[in-house]
Amino acid sequence: MLQVIQYQKTGEISVDDLPVPKLRPGFLLVRNVFSLVSAGTERTSVETAQASMVQKARMRPDLVRQVMDNFRREGLVATYNKVRDRLDNYKDLGYSCAGVVIESGVDDIKVGDRVACGGVGYAAHAEIVSVPRNLVAKIPDEVCFEEAAFTTVAAIAMQGVRQADVRVGEQVAVIGLGLVGLLTVQLLKASGCRVIGMDVASRNFDLAMTLGCDRCALSNDDAAAEAQSFTRGYGADAVVITAGTSSNQPVELAIQCTRKRGTVVALGTVGMNIPRSPFYEREINFRMSCSYGPGRYDADYEERGQDYPLGYVRWTENRNMEAVLDMMAQRKLNVAALITHRIPVEESLRAYDLITGKADESYLGIVIQYSEPGTPITLSRRVELRAFDQNVSGRPAGLGFIGAGSFTQSTLLPSLLKLAPRLRGLATGKPVNAKNIAKKYGFEFCATDTKEIIHDKDVNLLFVTSRHDSHARYVAEALRAGKSVFVEKPPALTHEELEDILAAYDQAQLAGTTPLLMVGYNRRFSEPIRAIQKMFAGRTEPLAMHYRINAGFIPSTHWMQHPEQGNRFIGEGGHFIDVMQFLCGALPVSVHAVAPTDSARRYNGDNILVSITFADGSAGTIHYLANGANAVEKEYLEVFGDSKTVRMWNFKKLECAVGRNKSTKSFSGDKGHAAEMKALLDGFQSGSGSPIKFESLVATSCATFAALESLRSGTVVRL
Repeated sequence: MLQVIQYQKTGEISVDDLPVPKLRPGFLLVRNVFSLVSAGTERTSVETAQASMVQKARMRPDLVRQVMDNFRREGLVATYNKVRDRLDNYKDLGYSCAGVVIESGVDDIKVGDRVACGGVGYAAHAEIVSVPRNLVAKIPDEVCFEEAAFTTVAAIAMQGVRQADVRVGEQVAVIGLGLVGLLTVQLLKASGCRVIGMDVASRNFDLAMTLGCDRCALSNDDAAAEAQSFTRGYGADAVVITAGTSSNQPVELAIQCTRKRGTVVALGTVGMNIPRSPFYEREINFRMSCSYGPGRYDADYEERGQDYPLGYVRWTENRNMEAVLDMMAQRKLNVAALITHRIPVEESLRAYDLITGKADESYLGIVIQYSEPGTPITLSRRVELRAFDQNVSGRPAGLGFIGAGSFTQSTLLPSLLKLAPRLRGLATGKPVNAKNIAKKYGFEFCATDTKEIIHDKDVNLLFVTSRHDSHARYVAEALRAGKSVFVEKPPALTHEELEDILAAYDQAQLAGTTPLLMVGYNRRFSEPIRAIQKMFAGRTEPLAMHYRINAGFIPSTHWMQHPEQGNRFIGEGGHFIDVMQFLCGALPVSVHAVAPTDSARRYNGDNILVSITFADGSAGTIHYLANGANAVEKEYLEVFGDSKTVRMWNFKKLECAVGRNKSTKSFSGDKGHAAEMKALLDGFQSGSGSPIKFESLVATSCATFAALESLRSGTVVRL
């Protein structure tokens, strides 16, 4: 399928042939007929991507803070790699479209239904899009696809009007008469208001008057006087700012136009250096309008389909979309008059020449047109990229990847590329990511359906690096398909998931295959941990070990904090249990856990103190903490035994003490990922199997489960 995409590093826009997205539960696959170019948002996206690194930093100081926090915690190299990989990627453009449902994962919308779709990352400029239920609304019979493509942008205007909370007969000023401003004018007129429109240019004034605006005025030094004249000297009951500019001028003008105790709504992206005195003296109510309504930026609402009760939240994103479609059907909202350009998807780069000023031509509503619904289209979820070079020898392992997030791109794949394996296929949920990451690293094909990877005959070593809740399912399916598997931690979130993996492993062995199963516990492969293990080789007594992890705070909105992704200690705790197993050479036998009280639930249960005993009599404590300072190193380990003490600071410094003698050695901070990948491929190709014993992998998962069980029960859990 064809889709418009943008390269993040340079801002370059292209039309590419991508695999069709796979249907997910709670989603719909929609074949687009039209999509609307949001000139302001998409122009900003292009300008930001084309800016220098210094300019990007000035535009997004919030991201600069994230980078600096990451630098303090993980160091320069890791931070650089993350930033580089984030920029060296593509993203999809567009968030407002309309088409026909071709596959449905919900009950109330069927194949063949005409729908309008919204959402950044969902309702893209693509022939086929995958959209969650709460961002889809049925199109009334009276509304055509071309009009319905405006639904999401019109819902943005609708939410701005709702925030203004206007009444019949009230007088409202709209600052900015672009696409959203002209939609706002119509919605205000339909609400029974008198409207004055203002803009720095007069080119849309005639159209605004045709659409119902009562008066238009230039946003200059005389604008406030015009507003006072229009409102008979009272001042506007509300001002809706739909302009897009970094200047503070629209806000200052809004203050001058608003009556005492009136309302100013910031709908567009404008300068927010708000002067206090006039707001204070006149008690002006300043409100932000968040996109297309309640539900925006809430993954539970948008992705997981958890609607808000109508009795408590009357107007959500979806209900705003339905409302504007109803107004189009009643001919109270005229969007057809706003269309200036209809551009076929194959020629869609013309649209970006228009909005960026490369083409000297006026525009307003630009719609991208796709083939008619009845036209045949190929639904391929796999795209071949290159043929395997049969002349290259010594690469028997055909690697397949499910998932390719930032960690996979910044750490695993670069380590593997140095070993020159055969990169066979890669699958991710987003088509744009699937193809462009696969091309970037030299895979032979890309896909959006994991079955294309799992059941490909040339993939014999599968990497599962997707989100945590999918790990066990993919591992079990791959083992049953006769594949060897590397899975990033955790392999499973529950005992039941782990049992399914064990059953699949046993079935594979009974079928005559001997699959390799490896979990991404990389730290035991790092130089400092290897040095510690060597130092205590041949010991005559058990070890006492303490591992402190300054894990850092993660907000509740982060995907890792959602209940379906398991507990954070389940996700990361296996690393530290595995290190202790490696150092003492024995399996864990009992686990006890406690946690500091967190009545406010600020840390989501991320603070946990775990004590573990091992079969050889060794004991270890793990302090996994999210309430510490970023200035402190992330990981600290100390080991005692045989009159020796070793301390390690974040894989960069190792202090070894024997009796009264002490020595210090420095390391790079590398956590063993490259050595882990080499050991994995060596074990696979030689037939020696996983670098970590199967029973050790199972014991690590069981110990993480036991920690949470102990925390709940307050007792020691025997393994």
